[in-house]
Amino acid sequence: MAAPCLPAIRFRDGTVEFPVHHMRGGTSTGLVLWERLVPRDLELREALLRLLMGVPASGRAPGNRQITGLGRGAATSNKVFFADTETVDGQPRLVSTLAQLAAEHADIDWGVNCGNMSAALQLWAQDVDLLTDGTIEIRNTNTGVLTRSRMTRAPDDGFELAAIPGVAGRYPGVDLFLQRPVGARTGRLLPTGQPMDRIAGRHVSCVDVAVPMLIARAADFGITGDESPQTLGADATLMRALRETWVEGGLRMGLRHRDGRLMDAAALARSETVPKICLVSPPRAGGHVSVRYFTPQSAHATMAVSGGCCLAAAVLTPGTVAHAVSIGASVLGPDVAAHRVDIENPAGILEATVVARAAVGSIDIDSVAYRRSAQILLRGHVPLYGASDALVASLLALRSDACVAASCSMGTPSRGQ
Repeated sequence: MAAPCLPAIRFRDGTVEFPVHHMRGGTSTGLVLWERLVPRDLELREALLRLLMGVPASGRAPGNRQITGLGRGAATSNKVFFADTETVDGQPRLVSTLAQLAAEHADIDWGVNCGNMSAALQLWAQDVDLLTDGTIEIRNTNTGVLTRSRMTRAPDDGFELAAIPGVAGRYPGVDLFLQRPVGARTGRLLPTGQPMDRIAGRHVSCVDVAVPMLIARAADFGITGDESPQTLGADATLMRALRETWVEGGLRMGLRHRDGRLMDAAALARSETVPKICLVSPPRAGGHVSVRYFTPQSAHATMAVSGGCCLAAAVLTPGTVAHAVSIGASVLGPDVAAHRVDIENPAGILEATVVARAAVGSIDIDSVAYRRSAQILLRGHVPLYGASDALVASLLALRSDACVAASCSMGTPSRGQ
């Protein structure tokens, strides 16, 4: 493998410039940053993220368009992954940590992984020569979930290309396999102990596979399930009802902050990431179930991969809302086998494969697999105008440390470096 071609912090025209890979993974976009260049102090780390993505430095800024940064409005375009390598049993693997930002406020959520943006991680690692192609393992620190990522070389030495719903064209294909994804946040497939509950006056299933999620019938919220995400997101009455549901559901699931504190109703009401919520209806286009998905504050344009994996597992779990609404899905047997679940969403059909077997009163899930595509949108440096003295000092110190670690020569801070 070639020597690592790792990014470097530089100093130009009196301003620190931070290296980024702006990337697309699946139907999400965001940044991938080299972990070693990011301050360990959480306050400084979050200050850096806000500068990079163009979100408020503090408080709220309704209508913020993020014109000073690389974020773009929707939650699906406000993701940042930190990545680096570690060695386990003599083999290298990636370690990833996700930060979820929002356009209109300064809060940053560190509580979940992103299945779509995870597809960009192996491509990033290969682009900077940290890892070779083939199959690699990724450990996500937000959830503890292990993912195997596989990219395949084409005869022309490029990558095999893939087309996925919601993305026009064909790009490097990535196959991802979530290993033992049950209970990513709660430790249980069914966090409330049963496949269906009465929450906010409606039948709801609480399921935790890759991400904690509430699943309810679209009809119970007065919609058909055919509506566009834009229509649903603009429906203030619906969004209030969904918020009431995810807050009560999150309390019943016992969701916690990353530091272990239980989330209260106020924290759940403003959360950008947990719990997800989806409204399901019978399939109309040859799939097994149809869905409209919320992240939870906004309607998703397609179907998030982590949420899709959770919904696919719920479709196969007897007694859940998803199982009752679905048509034609597999019936699990006593032996571990692969079961495909096709999820209709506004962009097409998301195909998920659940490797599982029937268990007493539930199911036992080994892994969930899905296919995405990824691309590098831009490699470059972002000048950090307005960075605090503390952040600048921290970054310049990390610049020197990373230089030694990478055995490179970056010189002293001056114009053009």
